[in-house]
Amino acid sequence: MTKIFIQLVGLVLLLIGIKYLGDNILFTSTYYRYSWQTIPAAGSAIAVVSGVISLVFFRRQTGNLGWIFLMIGIVLVFISGGVLLKPTSLWDLFIGLLASAVGYQFLTEGRWRF
Repeated sequence: MTKIFIQLVGLVLLLIGIKYLGDNILFTSTYYRYSWQTIPAAGSAIAVVSGVISLVFFRRQTGNLGWIFLMIGIVLVFISGGVLLKPTSLWDLFIGLLASAVGYQFLTEGRWRF
């Protein structure tokens, strides 16, 4: 019972950390004047979907190809200009990273190494 409680606390802390880190990231879609500007946006969606599908369903067959697709998708999102990073305080960054790290350790190891 204690292990399940620790993992539940770890999951909650991990979600709080993701919330703090993700509050200042905005994903937008904009109107493109020229048709060639939509290529990075469409490419990023295709690459991310391909990466997730290959990691979830074909992990053994594709190996690291899913991770490569995900990295290409992330780079193309930033090239397309669809991500806006708002300024964040040092306190929010600290709380987000600490909660994510402690939550992950609770989930994987069941304790926090300080």
